[in-house]
Amino acid sequence: MAAVLEAKLLIDGRWVDGGPPVEVRNKYSGEVIGTLPAARREDVDAAVAAAARAAAVMAEMPAHRRSEILSRTAALIRERRDEFARTIAAEAGKALKYARAEVDRGIMTFTIAAEEARRLHGETVPLDAVPAGEGYFGFWIRRPVGVVAAISPFNFPLNLVAHKVAPALAAGNTVVLKPATATPLTAVNLCRALAEAGLPGGAINLIVGPGSTVGEWLVTHPQVAKVTFTGSPAVGERIMSIAGIKKVTLELGNTSPVIIAPDADLDFVAKRCAVGAYYNSGQVCISVQRIYSERKVYEPFTERFVQASRAMVVGDPLDERVDVGPMIDVREAERIEGWVQEAMAGGARVLTGGKRDGAVYWPTVLSEVKPEMKVVAQETFAPVASVIATDDFEDALRQADATEYGLQAAVFTRDISRIFQAVRRLNFGGVIINDTPVFRADHMPYGGMRRSGIGREGVRYAMEEMTNIQMVVIRLAD
Repeated sequence: MAAVLEAKLLIDGRWVDGGPPVEVRNKYSGEVIGTLPAARREDVDAAVAAAARAAAVMAEMPAHRRSEILSRTAALIRERRDEFARTIAAEAGKALKYARAEVDRGIMTFTIAAEEARRLHGETVPLDAVPAGEGYFGFWIRRPVGVVAAISPFNFPLNLVAHKVAPALAAGNTVVLKPATATPLTAVNLCRALAEAGLPGGAINLIVGPGSTVGEWLVTHPQVAKVTFTGSPAVGERIMSIAGIKKVTLELGNTSPVIIAPDADLDFVAKRCAVGAYYNSGQVCISVQRIYSERKVYEPFTERFVQASRAMVVGDPLDERVDVGPMIDVREAERIEGWVQEAMAGGARVLTGGKRDGAVYWPTVLSEVKPEMKVVAQETFAPVASVIATDDFEDALRQADATEYGLQAAVFTRDISRIFQAVRRLNFGGVIINDTPVFRADHMPYGGMRRSGIGREGVRYAMEEMTNIQMVVIRLAD
């Protein structure tokens, strides 16, 4: 049995104790791999106060210095790539090959942030475009908001943390980070790298604990100027209702649709959809969930997709051969098991999968589903995808867009007219052509419409959300 990591909270540049210990378990074996103290109210207050004191230091730090710290952080993560990947695989249950890919993306996110730190700028405003502006010169600049509360989910314990922390620091803010209680060890490793890279004490603070207490203390704190949250719509609504007057970015759920036109390469689409539906056990907010195929290619596609789904290797995520590991806990596996059973009772068919062993749920393909079923209408956040026959491309677009969510959607076709038809019809933050909704480059704007969220991530766009515009007007001498 490996040694248990006994970590602490990070407040004002010091690793400190807090409340009762929170156990972090290997999601496949169940063994304890680390502990952290839960933050108490006074710990949250101390973390925010430390961030508030450090805010002036970060705001006045030259852009090139912020860039150097972020570049050095990226280099340290690269040096410790295997350690980061194995920690992610153990605490999140993510297959090791995908954990390594996440580390590589985290390195890229910090690298992009280092570059963007040097490019943050404003613009001149031609005030004399109106008569009242004659004799005046104007420009605006971006100023950091101050203290950013970053609340991250369990499914990407490095890169989704990076997408909050890196842009915040690049823009000259300070951060109080609350990672998911199930997966905080990766964040501990990241905070150590940031400190080693030369980040001033108090610029990054780490607290852990339940969202219902620690999260709410943080979100409602009067010295927090910005909240950035990734998680469920229900929690997003709660944050909006209690945050008060502060900036908020929400990255929430999705029921990611894929549309397959008859001219698509079905072999390629089936393999890409299998990866998109099942990597990280489907616990990705842009995971493939609803697949719409025109009837003329529905059966050949479904046959290929089922075959690709059965080829996925299920098991210990630390095994190099494994594609699909456990879900984050047994309760989540039991939840999706119940959803599938409910769908079956309503007439859905299980074409493959549909079985559970503890926290492991096998890659599952459903057919004969109905729009009102949970597996279609709600975010499954599990290794379950449904194949749905449509009359034509227009019908597929209509059904794909018939959702309260709108994060990312995908269309497979070689027809340029279909592509632009899809772009016009699909009310989603991202429309991916000839790949799955899972595609994300870490410098592109990323975020949703409708109940999928508010604001955009992607380093440059997150920095805009984490700054305020300050207008400067100068009356010129007569």
